[in-house]
Amino acid sequence: MSETTTELPVVVIGAGPAGLAAAAHLLDRDITPLVLEAGPLAGAAVREWAHVRLFSRWGELVDPAAEKLLAPTGWTKPAEDTYPSGGDWAERYLQPLADVLGEQVRYGARVTGVSRTGRDRIVDADRDTQPFVVHYENADGHEHRLFARAVIDASGTWSTPSPAGGSGLAALGEKAAATHITYRVPDLKDPAVRARHAGKRTAVIGSGASAFTALAYLADLAKSDDGTGTHATWILRRGISGSTFGGGEADQLPARGALGLAAKAAVDGGYADAVTGFRTDAFERDEEDRVILIGEDGRRLEPVEEVIVLTGFRPDLSFLDELRLGLDERLQAPTALAPLIDPNQHSCGTVYPHGVNELSHPEKDVYLVGMKSYGRAPTFLAMTGYEQVRSIAAHLAGDQEAAERVELTLPETGVCGGAGLFDEPEASEQNDGGGCCAAPATLTIGAVPASSGGC
Repeated sequence: MSETTTELPVVVIGAGPAGLAAAAHLLDRDITPLVLEAGPLAGAAVREWAHVRLFSRWGELVDPAAEKLLAPTGWTKPAEDTYPSGGDWAERYLQPLADVLGEQVRYGARVTGVSRTGRDRIVDADRDTQPFVVHYENADGHEHRLFARAVIDASGTWSTPSPAGGSGLAALGEKAAATHITYRVPDLKDPAVRARHAGKRTAVIGSGASAFTALAYLADLAKSDDGTGTHATWILRRGISGSTFGGGEADQLPARGALGLAAKAAVDGGYADAVTGFRTDAFERDEEDRVILIGEDGRRLEPVEEVIVLTGFRPDLSFLDELRLGLDERLQAPTALAPLIDPNQHSCGTVYPHGVNELSHPEKDVYLVGMKSYGRAPTFLAMTGYEQVRSIAAHLAGDQEAAERVELTLPETGVCGGAGLFDEPEASEQNDGGGCCAAPATLTIGAVPASSGGC
């Protein structure tokens, strides 16, 4: 890379938790960052689930380099052992951090393409010596471009939720039923959203933390004065085993464990019925405009008024098409990272802390970080992203020893699961009531300190 190229900024895509942490670590290494954020404020995606409480504590949600950058401003770190909502995280941490970065964050800047200057993905000649060219659009549609020495894509996966169809494609009729479907955990404190579900039957499709949250919210609504008759139909592609509800009291993130127990209480209390082994094939509408879900095996479920699809997210790779990325064919995660996070293989325990080595691609100096680095894999933690960007910043600064040093200890996930493993009936039997993450024989549902779909 030429001296001229090294003087260019590192472009960071996305002003969310990982993107802003990347900028903080780059500044700490005397490297100029430029953050491009499609939304009007920092943490635009986080703000869309502002009503959801995280199952990580504040102490696990503030990046060390970011805290160092914030300290001179008089910023006060929230109590480490408390659990913020998404709105708290955005307002009390992400926005102040973006404000400190000032002009190094550009809002309303949606990236539409990244390439090597003068080199499409086919051309080899002098490729690594050329700076990156980044095209983006402002909210008014005006097009711009800028040049960068490296690109860190922290744009996340929030904008591309997975559909309901068991094949990974939208089920037949899913698009036509769009007015009855949401792909997000509903904010039942919003009067309009609450009215959509109060006293009605809602199908919840999914088996992760977001589905747990939705089930717990709907159960709370059913118990309220205005929610009589509210009922959920919980649709799982696999059977129920001892690990279905996560780690319970064994989870080292207590709020995540409590979240699974709250979902179990919703089922045990009769506020939700579980339909297992159901892969959605089609949506139909009856004469009352209710939705009937049809499975690949031909089963037809009782009509519901609303459907909440929480089957995960997937990365938008369209604007990176001219770059030479090395991605796992299943997860769409970096090739070296995929074996560490593959839910087909890893049903329990921790993901080994990783950095620049696992996140590198054939295209030099481009990195996918944060939730986007996991591709379609679930259970990402914010502090994993902070470790990723710390390592990458060290590498870009030429400090390879620091880049390869592990500076993070993760808690036990307490989550068993994986679409591949638990599609096998014998696997469910082996994990029912045993193993490292089986739910305790006696479950006590107390005050749930937090409920969340992530982090």
